[in-house]
Amino acid sequence: YEPMPALENKDYGKTRMTYSDYVQSESGLQYIDLKVGTGPAAQEGNTCVVDWAGVTIGYYGRPFEARNKPKGGAFTGDEKDFFRFKLGDHSVIPAFEEAVLGMKPGGVRRIIVPVELGYPDNDYNKLGPKPTTFSGQRALAFVLGNKGMIDKTLLFDVELIAVR
Repeated sequence: YEPMPALENKDYGKTRMTYSDYVQSESGLQYIDLKVGTGPAAQEGNTCVVDWAGVTIGYYGRPFEARNKPKGGAFTGDEKDFFRFKLGDHSVIPAFEEAVLGMKPGGVRRIIVPVELGYPDNDYNKLGPKPTTFSGQRALAFVLGNKGMIDKTLLFDVELIAVR
């Protein structure tokens, strides 16, 4: 079952979804390569430059970050820079580390993130990536901070721009 505080110690709940066309790692991360990149694969110690999008698939599919520049609505007027992090320094959520490791520049990977590989203590301020817009921060904070019966599963599309 998906961990939901309101259903703790119950013998029922929402069954964890698995997707047959996705690869599932030992940690529970599910991913599919939408586009395979070329060049050297990202390794621990590399600085990775990524563009990413995030959606709360466990709760109405609300986008909290748009990829490939802002697009309409609440994202209008917000300038987005690429996200950079050092692989292996634990500055990003565990799912992001695992997903980017082994990717090649130009590759795009879609990942389904169970709560245990997501933001620690349901707080997106502790580890990256963080939404760059106020509306994105509010959408993610609502889901992560909710103590009720909300599935906190997240979906990310990650494009590896460069490995340094």
